Amino acid sequence: MAEAKQQGRLGEVAAIETTLAAARQMLQAMHEATVRTSTVHLGMPSVRMTAGRLTDASTTPDVVQP
Repeated sequence: MAEAKQQGRLGEVAAIETTLAAARQMLQAMHEATVRTSTVHLGMPSVRMTAGRLTDASTTPDVVQP
């Protein structure tokens, strides 16, 4: 950027400054996203709930009842 300023390339300097500002904003957003806790604990299903789903023929559409 210093070289562009020395050579009077003001358009290039402005483009570099804009790119740097956008990069700083993106880094800040990424940092804020990692700081936030967004994990939700759903818990583990109990054995009783799981077994009930597997063996309950009244709620299973594939099981043909006589």
